[in-house]
Amino acid sequence: MGIKQIFLASFLFCFVHLCSAQDSIQTVSYETLNGHTKKFLNRITGRLFYVNTSNALQLNDRNSDLFFKLTPNKQDRIGASIAFRSIQISYAFAPNFLSNNKDNTGSRLFNLNFRNYFGKHWMQTIMLYNEKGFYLSNNEFNTYYPNIKSFKIGGGTSYIINENFSFKAIVGQNEKQLKSAGSFIPRFVYFYSEFNFNFDDPNSASNLYSFDIAFAPSYYYNFVPSKNLLISAGASAGIGINFSNSTTQSLTSLLTELNFRGSLTYDIENLYLGTHYSYLVLNHNTDRQTYVKDNIPYFEIFVGYRFKAPRKLIYKADIIDDKLGL
Repeated sequence: MGIKQIFLASFLFCFVHLCSAQDSIQTVSYETLNGHTKKFLNRITGRLFYVNTSNALQLNDRNSDLFFKLTPNKQDRIGASIAFRSIQISYAFAPNFLSNNKDNTGSRLFNLNFRNYFGKHWMQTIMLYNEKGFYLSNNEFNTYYPNIKSFKIGGGTSYIINENFSFKAIVGQNEKQLKSAGSFIPRFVYFYSEFNFNFDDPNSASNLYSFDIAFAPSYYYNFVPSKNLLISAGASAGIGINFSNSTTQSLTSLLTELNFRGSLTYDIENLYLGTHYSYLVLNHNTDRQTYVKDNIPYFEIFVGYRFKAPRKLIYKADIIDDKLGL
């Protein structure tokens, strides 16, 4: 049995075991209300999802109309996750029966997203992309290079000002927005990136190292037109500094950040389904002649269900939270 089969078998075993271990003790509170949100503190969330995401570059010459696009050989992924409070276990893979995955010989995509909350206001996000296999194209050609690689890690630290606005209702569904609310969210974003431009010719290989940091204030609004429907939209615009170091030179330049996010969620009791879309653009120079657009699109479709957590799990989680001061 391969690693994938072992992981999936263990995942299903844990899922069934937790669901079968339900305890209806009346002293356990599974939902709390504050007028604007409902929190599902003591529920386990099972979730199935489909994701399409990548990290692409467009290099533009400042003195002409010449440009090049570096687009990864994209992979569509499907997966499952189990979450309880701040802990989430997930697994996703790229099946061959999906159309985008049929022509990805030699390519690789590894993506990790992590989000945590501290207190009522602070939110920390981390994302990682590791890709291999890119198309180099412009208006005249489109050539695939299987040995071009990229690596990116970074995220953002945010402060959610309005306590009545729930970001958890957008991305994790362990809360539910009951009344429409919005919030201004000051945010710092930062990314470290590496690009290895290997064009199958040892004499033409080059590397680019880049570090971005920016202040990117944002505003998000959760619109609740009916009891079970949530429509969310938001955007950020930021400015900062990029430090780039290539094979030929180093450069410090102005960085601009744009990020758009939209979500649609339909929630019936503990069953929910929906979709997310976001698009992050980082603009900066890599040298004095080249202007870069660093793009990260993200699209997800999901369906999930919230189960009552067994009493023993809740008890152990409360002990851990007390020791950590949560």
